[in-house]
Amino acid sequence: MVKEQIKMRVLPHLDNMEILQATYVTQSFSRHTHDGFAMGVIERGALKFYYRGENIVAPHGQINLAIPGEAHNGHAASNEGWTYRMFYLEPAMLRQAASEIKGKPGDIPFFRAGVLRDDAMAAVLRRLHILLEKPETPVIEQESLLLWTLSQFIMRHADGFYQLRPAGREQQAVRKVREYIEDNFNEDISIKQLSAMANLSPFHLIRVFRKEVGIPPHAYLKQARIKKAKALIASGLPIARVSMETGFTDQSHLTRHFKGITGITPGQYSNFIQDLH
Repeated sequence: MVKEQIKMRVLPHLDNMEILQATYVTQSFSRHTHDGFAMGVIERGALKFYYRGENIVAPHGQINLAIPGEAHNGHAASNEGWTYRMFYLEPAMLRQAASEIKGKPGDIPFFRAGVLRDDAMAAVLRRLHILLEKPETPVIEQESLLLWTLSQFIMRHADGFYQLRPAGREQQAVRKVREYIEDNFNEDISIKQLSAMANLSPFHLIRVFRKEVGIPPHAYLKQARIKKAKALIASGLPIARVSMETGFTDQSHLTRHFKGITGITPGQYSNFIQDLH
């Protein structure tokens, strides 16, 4: 028999956003409302809930959504129960994303449906949730991917017309951000910090940086760290020390990203360098 399990985290650096992964079998939520958005992906089973005047079912692979102030309940659609990953988001986060899409201040976006079938978006939400669970994920990566994901979600599913404005070319701002990342690669840099420096909104900075450089700021930070790690390994510094010097949480964290960019592990790179001498 499937056991009920609940795992929840609060992310202070993301405006106290809550993320939940839970398996429920006998749980039955009484009718209630949220001050913010409740958005999730069903990983197993199916969730049934009353929403906007009707009983609806969110099955495996689909997105369930409740907007602020909209009463709903929730229980299993079968004896199997359900497993889902949930985001609990402040309305201001959706308003920010919507405003950055349009390039001007706007209202909180409205979503009519409580269940959405969008396989690609569900996969993106699930990957983001898993990434946010990992404490070693850099703040800049969490901020960037959350903002990007919310923007994509709004453009695909919000009522009204949301279309990205042209990214433009902000070469001076991008150069300034690149130089800062290269000089401060071992720090836990945030996208908010970089956007203030560049005098651009976070979402606009991500877009123009990607246009100019080919990768977003968080990927550039990772690349800068790996570049420095290669230099330190070549100088003979122990790999465990290299991970500390380059902003990675531990040696396994460095190894995973080092191999992802170079195709070999730090240990293999060290052996290769030694063989050259």
